[in-house]
Amino acid sequence: MGLPGPEMQRVLKVLLVVTVFLSASAEAQYPSKPVRFLVPIPPGGGPDLVGRLIAARLSETLGQPVVVENRVGGNGVVAGEAVAKAAPDGYTLLVGMDSLVAINPHLYERMPFDPLSDLVPVASLVSNGFFLVVNPQLPVHDLAEFIEYAKRANPPLHYASGGNGSQHHLTMERLKGRAGIALVHIPYKGGAPATTATVSGEVAAMMSGTSTAPQIKAGRLRVLAYTGPKRSGLLPEVPAIAETYPDFEMTQWYGLFAPPAIPEAVLARLRAEVSRILREPEIRERLHNAGGVEAWITTPGEFAAAIRNDHAKYARLVREIGARID
Repeated sequence: MGLPGPEMQRVLKVLLVVTVFLSASAEAQYPSKPVRFLVPIPPGGGPDLVGRLIAARLSETLGQPVVVENRVGGNGVVAGEAVAKAAPDGYTLLVGMDSLVAINPHLYERMPFDPLSDLVPVASLVSNGFFLVVNPQLPVHDLAEFIEYAKRANPPLHYASGGNGSQHHLTMERLKGRAGIALVHIPYKGGAPATTATVSGEVAAMMSGTSTAPQIKAGRLRVLAYTGPKRSGLLPEVPAIAETYPDFEMTQWYGLFAPPAIPEAVLARLRAEVSRILREPEIRERLHNAGGVEAWITTPGEFAAAIRNDHAKYARLVREIGARID
């Protein structure tokens, strides 16, 4: 026989109070066990290097291990889905790239989760632009010469990218449209083989990440311009494309994301710790040395707005060039 109505109500109230107390207690003790960072690329790439650097420092400030796990596949979708569907307790986080959150939704006909609604932005981490580089045998030395040479080239120049729909691809396509030039896209399986192809002369040019600075300084690549809103601190002598086309800005970024419904207290703790870490001079220097990336510190509102703006920007660009991944 069940409990009488008033008695059942009292039991339910007690259970509710206990549940709330236990939840608040767990949040207050966060973290009480290791935290996992899921990284959507193999070890050694930019997001992996950044994730490991932040994780190591966060382990110290949180007092619990922060373990990096490389969960590769689906252009970031595998790791993103795992975090989106993880328990919302702050123990499973994603080192996510703008390609996953702002570009993939427009490239894939369907995804197993919605990056905008199924991932909570915790904190921005780093941001950097791309270098427009060419094989040194190409007789051009600045952006104006490259555009003029490309306009006259017959057949058109070939350019490399890290894959169909990658930032390398979309950034060069935006330059093509802005400058009115014809280039042939040759996609490779990642930025490293695309760089190798440009160095060897298999293709004429590419939009490369700032990690190619050593090849540039060694003379294996010639840099013509930078795609950030201002010149790169890594090679400040290189003009920004925005100095020629004021509306031109293409950057890539990494951020930390959590499952939806993560407790506000846990979210606030993570945001505060990451922001403090990114302000440390040693961390900023190590990020710079790890590939020329710069710490990108934002408020939660600024980070959310940047995600929305990039989502809309890439929707237009993908639609214009007709990029699609099945």
